[in-house]
Amino acid sequence: MEVNTMATPQQTIVTSFVTLTEKIANSKTNVLDFGSPELTFYRGEIHTIKLIGDFPGIYCSELARKLGITRAVVHRTIGILQKRDFILKEPDADNKKRVRLFLTDSGQHAYHLHEEYHQQYDQQLVDYIDQLSPDQLEIIGGFLTHATDLIDNHA
Repeated sequence: MEVNTMATPQQTIVTSFVTLTEKIANSKTNVLDFGSPELTFYRGEIHTIKLIGDFPGIYCSELARKLGITRAVVHRTIGILQKRDFILKEPDADNKKRVRLFLTDSGQHAYHLHEEYHQQYDQQLVDYIDQLSPDQLEIIGGFLTHATDLIDNHA
């Protein structure tokens, strides 16, 4: 008797999703190198720079919330980036206990390199999404929402 080993479309999608999440979790691109040792960053560092560039004057607590990490991790990352002259801390005018975060000129340069990186590498996905119908976008959006919820509940 011959056994049917063909996967159903549903099984194929689940397998593809699990494979994708494993690739992301085990990604070797934990370090982004923009061409020199001074412009090499861990993912957490460059995303900290990105958020400070997007929200100049942001507080550490807001940064932690937006990144989904603890304030202790934010403070450690800020300390590293400040020593490397990418971030500036300024006391808040209304509350001297709080500091606002800004990018230095070097930080701005790294921010722009990161933006260019994403424009280059994300363009293929943007082009694909642009050609989808509203119904297809709704289905993909629903799947991504559900998948994110699954990851949040299993992480």
